[in-house]
Amino acid sequence: MSDRDSSVRPPSERVAFVTGASRGIGRAIAVELARAGHPVGFCYGSDAQAALETQHAIEAEGAKAVAVQADVADPAAVDAAFGEVEAAFGKVTILVNNAGITRDGLVARMSDEQWQSVIDTNLTGAFNTIRRATPGMMRERYGRIVNVASVAGQSGQAGQANYAAAKAGLLGLSRSIARELAPRRITCNVVAPGPIVTAMTGEMPAEWKDQIESAVPLGRFGTPEECAAVVAFLCSDAAGYVTGALVPVDGGLGMGH
Repeated sequence: MSDRDSSVRPPSERVAFVTGASRGIGRAIAVELARAGHPVGFCYGSDAQAALETQHAIEAEGAKAVAVQADVADPAAVDAAFGEVEAAFGKVTILVNNAGITRDGLVARMSDEQWQSVIDTNLTGAFNTIRRATPGMMRERYGRIVNVASVAGQSGQAGQANYAAAKAGLLGLSRSIARELAPRRITCNVVAPGPIVTAMTGEMPAEWKDQIESAVPLGRFGTPEECAAVVAFLCSDAAGYVTGALVPVDGGLGMGH
């Protein structure tokens, strides 16, 4: 067995990279991976204070962390971010694409910028990071890629044609990657959260939240930690025979899609 074979390395030698990890689901994922023993590099868009809080939360788990500001829609920025993480920890063999934005609007009034910015960040951003991470994973003959989508990618959502299209696109991207990279023992899966308790949902009217909860079979919003637990499993050795899967974390909201 090659000394470069990461499949037998302990978690402390498998480097994780999480995009969009300054808060919410992304932060919970980064912390959960740190808890599993991985050094964690992560990128964020603009909130340096929130990124610092994520870094402290990772370090509180006894893991090492590197925070990098980067726009995942920019291939050069992605390359630079990976370079910083690799310089600190070594090759990235666990990648979680969580970065995402919304620019909601009805399709008849949706601007080119609203459409393109969401596609660029939510879909092309994932392509950019996967393309950058893949050569290192192939050399290591080991990799875990998890793309965070949304129940909206399967069910659609009025006013979110751009967002739903990007999240649906992640499934096709992921399954193509899963087929391409399976011979190198690299898996690629999708986690599709439903309504999750975040700062954004906390600001929504109580009537809206009640309506959503009534539509969810389990009768409540999920938590970022519940999403993170599923992502961490898909990044683990125990999930070595799972690839090309779509795993909903939505309380049953998307059942049947």
